[in-house]
Amino acid sequence: QVQLVESGGGLVQAGGSLRLSCAASGRFSSIYAMAWHRQAPGKQREWVGNINTAGNTNYADSVKGRFTISRDNAKNTMYLQMNSLEREDTGVYYCAADYRTLNLGRLLDAWGQGTLVTVSS
Repeated sequence: QVQLVESGGGLVQAGGSLRLSCAASGRFSSIYAMAWHRQAPGKQREWVGNINTAGNTNYADSVKGRFTISRDNAKNTMYLQMNSLEREDTGVYYCAADYRTLNLGRLLDAWGQGTLVTVSS
């Protein structure tokens, strides 16, 4: 199984920047696409963006041009660079990953526990 651990969240003023990390560990054959999601207080979880193993990315319109997703395949780590943060970016940020198990080669997905980002005005 894969364990995902997010880090880097915190309190930042509007207009500021934060960099989140998502580190994968455990027993697995390969990690494929990885993604960031977020959940604002009182709202449903929403997709922020994703990245494949080749480094190709997609973003939600709300973060396009401000957020950048990258990954280091050698470290099994994904990053989310967040610039020009707005109050509306406040929420718990979760990472997710598609991976193949070591035994049986099953394709599964894993989620982290989340890291809180709070943007103040």
